[in-house]
Amino acid sequence: MTARIVLLVTSPRLPAGLLTAAAWDVVRQHPVLAGADSELTTAVRQAGAEVTVVDGPATQPLLDAVATHGTVVWLAGPAGDEALARELGLRLARQPGLAEMELMYGSWDPPGARLLDAVAVLDRLASPGGDPWKRAQTHRSLAGYLLEESYEAYDAISADDTDALREELGDVLLQVVLHARLAEELPEDERWTIDDVAGGLVDKMIRRNPHVFAGAEAGTLEEITENWERIKRAEKARHSVLDGVALSQPALALATQILDRAARRGVDVPLPSADAEADADAEASLGVDLLARVAAAREAGIDPEAALRRTTLAHAEAIRQAEPPTPPTPTPPTPTPAPASPR
Repeated sequence: MTARIVLLVTSPRLPAGLLTAAAWDVVRQHPVLAGADSELTTAVRQAGAEVTVVDGPATQPLLDAVATHGTVVWLAGPAGDEALARELGLRLARQPGLAEMELMYGSWDPPGARLLDAVAVLDRLASPGGDPWKRAQTHRSLAGYLLEESYEAYDAISADDTDALREELGDVLLQVVLHARLAEELPEDERWTIDDVAGGLVDKMIRRNPHVFAGAEAGTLEEITENWERIKRAEKARHSVLDGVALSQPALALATQILDRAARRGVDVPLPSADAEADADAEASLGVDLLARVAAAREAGIDPEAALRRTTLAHAEAIRQAEPPTPPTPTPPTPTPAPASPR
């Protein structure tokens, strides 16, 4: 039988006992070595296997064990023990008769596993001994950053820059996780965690998508949207069609959403008129005119926020082109060396 060293790699983000059937078979049938005691070594011992912890370099103890037993298992640490695998690989390449090395995955990271790392990192930064700046923040002090990061993600989408979008969504995620970590410090009757955030999202998605999770008939996209809105209204128990509109969003987008909500529910209210108020000031008149233009854009199927943004950015580029060239920064003169002191 060919001698072999099995490097058993597992996900540090899963409970230690969640191994594949093949992994459990190999640790029960052969001697197991590890670099340190851990939750994984405890789980393997509790399953009836013997685990030997190696103190110091592991290459020679592994080769000694494989010479005696034929097959030996190395329980890799959380980082995968790449240095050991590289050293063993070089040794066995020079002396191929000693053993064969096999890499076995006892468990894999599930999709979203790095989110657990994000939670752990933010917990460390916002805990005593972490980052003083993050520990000093509040939901209110962070509010502007959440808007800023969201706008930067929007810019990446507008530029069709998916690499930038990935990075900017990470910054948005940082804000979400940090807000959740700070909420853990609230009074007991107010506090919540990132799991409460994720759990609420999961429950909401299941409730609002019965055509996916409850066997309801899918229908058309319009029917799905109407069903979503019906379920949402039942959940929120809102009294007005405008309840839930984000009032802090940009004014053009706010006007568009208010008009959309009213039209969706069949609420027909005439637009304000500056002529109706003799004492209307210039600001009020401009507001009336802008709202009328938003309404006209909506009727034409045009997003006024996007339209103004597009035109403004084009004008900004024209300004850049019209600007005089920036003079080059003068290079500071090289200082003249001081004369040497006479001796």
